[in-house]
Amino acid sequence: MTSSCNVGALSFLPFTCYRNPLSPSNLKHPTFLNQVWCSKTMFLSQNPSSLTAKWLQRSKSPPKTCVSATYLDQKAVETHISEFDFKGYMMEKGNSVNLALDKAVSLREPERIHEAMRYSLLAGGKRVRPMLCIASCELVGGSEEAAMPSACAIEMIHTMSLIHDDLPCMDNDDLRRGKPTNHKVFGEDVAVLAGDALLAFAFEHIATSTVGVSPVIVVRVISELAKAIGSEGLVAGQVVDIFSAGNSEVGLDQLEFIHVHKTAALLEGSVVIGTILGGGSDEEVEKLRKYARCVGLLFQVVDDILDVTKSSKELGKTAGKDLVADKITYPKLLGLEKSRQFAQDLNREAKEQLLGFNPEKAAPLVYLANYIADREN
Repeated sequence: MTSSCNVGALSFLPFTCYRNPLSPSNLKHPTFLNQVWCSKTMFLSQNPSSLTAKWLQRSKSPPKTCVSATYLDQKAVETHISEFDFKGYMMEKGNSVNLALDKAVSLREPERIHEAMRYSLLAGGKRVRPMLCIASCELVGGSEEAAMPSACAIEMIHTMSLIHDDLPCMDNDDLRRGKPTNHKVFGEDVAVLAGDALLAFAFEHIATSTVGVSPVIVVRVISELAKAIGSEGLVAGQVVDIFSAGNSEVGLDQLEFIHVHKTAALLEGSVVIGTILGGGSDEEVEKLRKYARCVGLLFQVVDDILDVTKSSKELGKTAGKDLVADKITYPKLLGLEKSRQFAQDLNREAKEQLLGFNPEKAAPLVYLANYIADREN
């Protein structure tokens, strides 16, 4: 979603918008919200290259009567891997990740902070991001052993984002993965520090535990992960999300910006990091980056749908909280049925990026895309 900054489109905005585009005053500025998100990874609103804009354009086109070659190729791939044991794969990789996380973040002094870190880190979860990392690494010829430290680091960072997201100053949530949120058990002060500690340790773990990989690749992995979660990645999505709540002028482009950064960036980083660790070529990295971008946005579209169609018990977290917080969501802007269609099309586009790879090795990524599309919580 990169684009160069269109200076002409910004000429009527206050000077501070150029100097500090994500300042609180600018984020509340309706013209700014509707016109520009400008940095290396940001894009102008009404950007025709955005996934949402492309889908809306396609959805207005008359239906085609022919079956595309891409569709036939994709069906051939899915037929070829129809006997893949995805449940077994999920169980095996999930257990491996859980064991590695338990070993990496052991209970030690100071005991209280490590209890808090482990409470959220080992509270269950689908482990989608670590699995994407490992599957991508194996797809291009790498091993689980090479990917595991990074896969664990990604899950540590994801857990940090959940701990912080649940805080009263953010989403103010009491329930996560069917259990009381971290700050409800350990207090806000320890919850903040537990998240901070997981974030710091994630990078240490990659640097000290990755084996059989050149230092140059390890540095590249650390750089990729830092970009995915920093002020132009996860944090950018989070801050725009905060200042967009209750703003009726926020549209689909801003919503995509939020989700591409807040949710998809770390999913994208998981796939790209796995591909880099596995020795993937630049072309393979970019194909899988596009796969991950679609899967990441798909994850959030489905999340938006589940938030209004499932109960808190079914989700393991508070249902309907986006509605209560007056947040913009895909069902709110597109409607429920169009949101479901958008999710289906994102899933299809993601899997198209896997054509040309070994179908057997691509099977986990195909099934992971389907799993994200079809999940119930």
